[in-house]
Amino acid sequence: MEEFPNNHQFIGFADDNKINIKEEINKYLLYWYWFIASVLVALIIAFTYLKYSTPLYSASSYIMVKDNLDAGISDELKAVADLGIVGNSSTNNPDNEVFIVTSRKIIGRVVDSLALNIGYFSEGILKKTEYYRDNAIKVQFSSKDSTFRHLNTSFIVTPLNEKKFLLKNSEGKIFDEFRFNEVIDSPDFGKFTVVRNNIPFDNKANLKDVIVVIRSRKNTIDTYKSKLSVQGVDKRSSVLNLRISDPIRLRAEHILDEVVHQYNLDALLDKNLVSIKTKYFIEERLASVGFELGIIQDNLKNYKTDFGIIGYSAENEIILESISLNIDKINQLTIQLSLIKWAKEEVAKQVLDNQVLPTNIGVDDVNTTNAIEEFNEFVLEKYRLERIAGVKNPSLITLNKKIEISKKNLLANLNNLQNAIEIQIENTKQEANKNQKDILRIPLIERGMIDIEREQIIYSELYSYLLKKKEELAISLAVTVPNAKIIDDAYGSDAPVSPNKNIIYLSAIIIGLLVPFGIIYLKISLDTKIHVRKDIESNLQIPFLGDIPNSDLKSRLIIEKSTRTSVAEAFRLLRTNINYMLPKRKNSIKGSLIFVTSTISGEGKSFISINLAASLALTNKKVLLIGMDLRAPKINNYLSIPDQKGITDYILDNELTLEDIKFTLPEIDGVDFVSSGLIPPNPSELLLDKCIKKLFKKVKKEYDYIIVDTAPVSLVTDTLLIASYADLFLYVVRANHLDKRMLIVPNTLYKENKLPNMAIVLNGTDSKRGYGYGYGYVENDQKSYHKKVFQL
Repeated sequence: MEEFPNNHQFIGFADDNKINIKEEINKYLLYWYWFIASVLVALIIAFTYLKYSTPLYSASSYIMVKDNLDAGISDELKAVADLGIVGNSSTNNPDNEVFIVTSRKIIGRVVDSLALNIGYFSEGILKKTEYYRDNAIKVQFSSKDSTFRHLNTSFIVTPLNEKKFLLKNSEGKIFDEFRFNEVIDSPDFGKFTVVRNNIPFDNKANLKDVIVVIRSRKNTIDTYKSKLSVQGVDKRSSVLNLRISDPIRLRAEHILDEVVHQYNLDALLDKNLVSIKTKYFIEERLASVGFELGIIQDNLKNYKTDFGIIGYSAENEIILESISLNIDKINQLTIQLSLIKWAKEEVAKQVLDNQVLPTNIGVDDVNTTNAIEEFNEFVLEKYRLERIAGVKNPSLITLNKKIEISKKNLLANLNNLQNAIEIQIENTKQEANKNQKDILRIPLIERGMIDIEREQIIYSELYSYLLKKKEELAISLAVTVPNAKIIDDAYGSDAPVSPNKNIIYLSAIIIGLLVPFGIIYLKISLDTKIHVRKDIESNLQIPFLGDIPNSDLKSRLIIEKSTRTSVAEAFRLLRTNINYMLPKRKNSIKGSLIFVTSTISGEGKSFISINLAASLALTNKKVLLIGMDLRAPKINNYLSIPDQKGITDYILDNELTLEDIKFTLPEIDGVDFVSSGLIPPNPSELLLDKCIKKLFKKVKKEYDYIIVDTAPVSLVTDTLLIASYADLFLYVVRANHLDKRMLIVPNTLYKENKLPNMAIVLNGTDSKRGYGYGYGYVENDQKSYHKKVFQL
């Protein structure tokens, strides 16, 4: 048998490394209606979400954290700067202040001040509406103990009129009827009062239920702490930007203003901590010294009255004046010594808890004053750092070490100062002893009065000194300024910042496109079926004759003389290609044997065989169609004709001739048919009978084309037994039916040359996928619209 050489007109090999972008796009454009439907659904969902979602409004505020250095004090403070009561603290660190502003302590004070843990809502159709300062009622709790702070509950207030309301639980069960401003004692959250907000109840809208929601203080602080954002506008600037988002714009503005207010209050408390500590000390000393001074003055008055003394003699005045300098010096040094001893005792008590110390203790020593101020500065810095850092924070550990060193320096300064004053007192006393002879000349009664006056002078000077320090502290407390200067008050945006309509709609469109794209991509990736010619060419090197588009026509006979559908034209093209594939005929041989087989059943062998025979008959050729699938004959069923004698009978009955078993159909002119006949128990053995060879030899002389419908090759060996008689093997592969992994069967048969002159015919392709026959012929397609839509 003459082998047909490879013809480049039919054989194509795909380059797997090349990607045809147009072809890949066309895979997805086939399902364009899915993309449109998905985008429409996504846009509807986005519209619904925007309509019923709660919008968020953003509010922002700008403050400047002030420095506490002398160079940075304002003009009004410079007037009292000579008192040494301002400008002694360190510069504020903006990064630290950010942590302080967002600390739980500051946010907790804001929550308490604005009662943010209590919310008021009204039930809507699909969502609840929250009110702030514009709700009809307000709930005031008499006591907010630890139990109240941990509450997570809700109840309903239903106004009946301007005087009464119903109290319900969260499920709508009525507790009782109460009057506005009446104190209600609840076992769950203590005593509270429901107050009207001066909103008239003549409108039914104001008589609807008000849902009062109480959240725990801890959860409320967590919520607003996460919402609050504080950032520096520049690394070199101390200006901070405070920003927060909230469903209610007015509340967002109030929260930011209150945060700044509470931050300033906290800063003022830190600044005044030393002054307040000193004030308490001075007031305590004034009370004690004033009491002692009063007793001394009474003693002096009584002494003069008892002895009738009016004044000193001129001689004694001179003596007393010469001695008074030494007495004053000793008195002053004694006062200094007593203050130092008190200070040491105070330091010993205060350093145990690392509390600040009073600065104006009356000790006239620069080193000691600086040591106290340094110690107080470290302690205040520790207070600020403890709010934002843990116990093991390196900065806090370093600061504790500095405090310990500062303690030791302060005690050392006090000890050194005490020793120095004690030496001065001793030296002054030695000088005073030189004048004792002059004092002995003064009468005894006058000497007693001198002793009392000397004691009076001591306490008078101490009392005056303490009064001066008290006034200085009063000025210090009065001129203390806030830590943060407000640059811009809180201002909320008119338009909501969330949800963003443009972003939501854009996201909906993107998601609407991605969802069907993902589904189609998965479908294509997981799909192992053969669909188009490329699937054949990329897996096989077998000649490809053509593809037959899928048809939804009820008639099994597609090809007729007047038919101009794409399927009919595909068969005409297949007919032409077959003529190129058939080997040259010898003079003594008229006809060509064309065998039709497939891998598995159901791939359309009989459909291809019948319509190919009809197509060949249209060229005025004599065509015979033989059904040789003895195990599962389909020709009769396919043509809707009753069972009759066929190949099986021909082999078993030697009396039967070809004329006895062939038949014709009026609707298929020019084609003779031979059915497979009865199903035999041993089809393989029958096909080996010599009658088969005799039959093929006979029909090749009488017909131009003999189409043989054989059994699938992957199931039985029937086709292989008679394969040697074929001039051409049409191997039918059905699109959307055969698994690509099954192509190993025809590939093996082709390589081993078990099916001579083998070529592939792809049946049932979708012309929309490509490789179809769109010549403008009108398809009489009866597929319903909903089937087209859901063909994915």
